[in-house]
Amino acid sequence: MKKVSAIIEMPSDGNYSIYMDADDMDYLVTATGTTSKEAIEDFKKGYEDIKSSYERDGKYFEEVEFEFKYDMASFLSYYTQAFSLAGLSRITGINKSQLSHYATGHRKPSRTTIEKIQKSIHDFANELSNVHFID
Repeated sequence: MKKVSAIIEMPSDGNYSIYMDADDMDYLVTATGTTSKEAIEDFKKGYEDIKSSYERDGKYFEEVEFEFKYDMASFLSYYTQAFSLAGLSRITGINKSQLSHYATGHRKPSRTTIEKIQKSIHDFANELSNVHFID
């Protein structure tokens, strides 16, 4: 199945938007929401609605797998439901107040900072994937 990027961004209006980054598709899915979680849910619903519409009309529908890519504000908004900024600060080594500025969109991280945060999050996720419990 083809992988398509779904870009999640927080524009200056404070809402969240998602769009497919695929110019070669016969359809386009977009969504908005007041939170990144709401936008993701709206995006998935939009995809299913387009799929149903194509099926009803007897048209070929190319199913795809989405790879969600976040700007920093959207990522922090979505994942602070699971991690506090203090916890993310400990994981990434980025100051909590700096993360707060990124979360609100008041500041944008540099490419180096983005890479540092991404590597730290991936390392943490890999560490968690190796956790096993005993009964």
